[in-house]
Amino acid sequence: MSAVITPAAGLDVPALPASALRRGAAGLDRILGSTLEAGAGLLIVAEIAILFAGVVARYFLDTPLVWSDEAASLLFLWLACLGAVVAFRRGEHMRMTALVASLPPSSRAFLDTVATVASITFLALNVWPAWEHAVDEAIVTTPALDISAAWRVSALPVGLALMALMALLRLVTTARTAHVAGAVATTVLACGLLVAARPLFQDLGQLNLVIFFVGITAVTVLIGVPIAVSFGLATFGFLSLTTNLPVGVIVGRMDEGMSHIVLLSVPLFVFLGLLIEMTGMARAMVAFLAALLGHVRGGLQYVMLGAMYLVSGISGSKVADMAAVAPVLFPEMRQRGARDGDLVALLSASGAQTETIPPSLVLITIGSVTGVSIAALFTGGMLPGLVMGVALCAVIGWRYRGEDLSHVRRASLPVIGQALLVALPAIALPFIIRAAVVNGVATATEVSTLGIAYALLAGLLIYRQKDWSRIGPMLVETAALSGAILFIIGTATGMAWSLTQSGFSRGLAQAMASLPGGPGMFLAVSIVAFVILGSVLEGIPAIVLFGPLLFPIARQVGVHEVHYAMVVVLAMGVGLFAPPFGVGYYAACAIGRVDPKDGMRPIVGYVLALLAGLALVAAVPWISTGFL
Repeated sequence: MSAVITPAAGLDVPALPASALRRGAAGLDRILGSTLEAGAGLLIVAEIAILFAGVVARYFLDTPLVWSDEAASLLFLWLACLGAVVAFRRGEHMRMTALVASLPPSSRAFLDTVATVASITFLALNVWPAWEHAVDEAIVTTPALDISAAWRVSALPVGLALMALMALLRLVTTARTAHVAGAVATTVLACGLLVAARPLFQDLGQLNLVIFFVGITAVTVLIGVPIAVSFGLATFGFLSLTTNLPVGVIVGRMDEGMSHIVLLSVPLFVFLGLLIEMTGMARAMVAFLAALLGHVRGGLQYVMLGAMYLVSGISGSKVADMAAVAPVLFPEMRQRGARDGDLVALLSASGAQTETIPPSLVLITIGSVTGVSIAALFTGGMLPGLVMGVALCAVIGWRYRGEDLSHVRRASLPVIGQALLVALPAIALPFIIRAAVVNGVATATEVSTLGIAYALLAGLLIYRQKDWSRIGPMLVETAALSGAILFIIGTATGMAWSLTQSGFSRGLAQAMASLPGGPGMFLAVSIVAFVILGSVLEGIPAIVLFGPLLFPIARQVGVHEVHYAMVVVLAMGVGLFAPPFGVGYYAACAIGRVDPKDGMRPIVGYVLALLAGLALVAAVPWISTGFL
């Protein structure tokens, strides 16, 4: 039996061989990894079963399950945290690698080690606050299940500790000793310099926002630290070095951001997208779309825009929308020669394009916090989304004007008709999902389970394609992708809260109220401000923070509230889906399994088109208010 023994004075005790240490760490990693993957997959199955049972009991049996939402919420935080752990083990957390990839291999390996050490630092610093948060929540009892809320919140300390452990095992198994030592020294030095500069930060006031939320975030993102960790490090540094607020509030805000029940649609729609592909529904749909538009240059790119316009808002999450569309179209588009970078660039741009399409959770939030009619917002949101789509179509037409279609034959009408007949059950899915939401059969979260049930039945009874051996890997893939996305949302929510506490939001509102130039200048500044805000915040936190402050000012300067809502939402969409800081862009890259650096150049043209469309929507109020 081997043991690690501390050498005593005068004794020559051999150290544990590095190879043995690596083998032990690798074995522990495999055991923990397999256990966690199985647990995360089972949680997804449990969520689907609970939500589907809730729909059936409420709508068909008229006996609502009062405990279903609580049970789903309890399991969801565990799913988010364990999924984030699985993503950490698999190296699938979203990162910006454009700069790192251009460096020599040795430098790249060192920065990867620095990123891992920085991640361990953030995770370790928050494990104890997360445990205290769970202890505080222990006195809260859930109304339906009558159990302590600590059962739910304990997912946070467990998840953070397991992520730190997985990162540590990665260092032991893959990193060079010299790189680890250098990375630890670099991290300690950076932290020491920041702590030493604390008295200076106390006198800088609002400039600290630039130092931490722009400077530190930018540096850590560019050297390859996971995006979620970069947000968390900036927030932790800001709170601990420039304020007297307890840093434990970060964990509370992460809990708030990752626990929103609407976000449960993210993993379920991710799984639905994989299921559509497995059952053959995706192939049937793509075959029809290819028959209909395949002979047109950029035809499938147009189809992507139309598909996003069609399914947008159904799930309440743009990430879930992209997850439902991309697996259907990406394989065929790749076969036709589309490059990965252009695919994720267009997918990200289409997410920004469709931000105003009802039923949009952001529009509902605006109505709830500002008093604007939600019906008016839904009516006003359709045409601005169409304008943005036309702007993107112009770029697609230009980019693919020289596409080689010599190998593509135009399909005859009988062929198109036959393809439509085969694809009709698949094409009907978005309409069924939307009808279920509009008619009150299911919530935006529950409706994904109806889609999963429909896809299973259609795949088994109509398309007759099944490969049950793929279900397990699909569940693991769903958990990892969802965990990576939700971890970003959690740390971004902490950053949003910090910005609020700093007084930044109120100061911004006061400055905008005093702008010269009337409505035009107010709209222009609003666009710039919300593009920036959208790049750091999710749409809902930004609206909750700034909506009650800015909408009254819009009324005062003569801007119609529905018009202003469309401008604000589209501006945030551009920021949210544009690199280098837009979270939505990295979500699109994660869904498409594409390195973020590959989409940097292709997305520039799409972003310019979105800005042109946004300028048109801002300049012509009728686009937003003409059908009210």
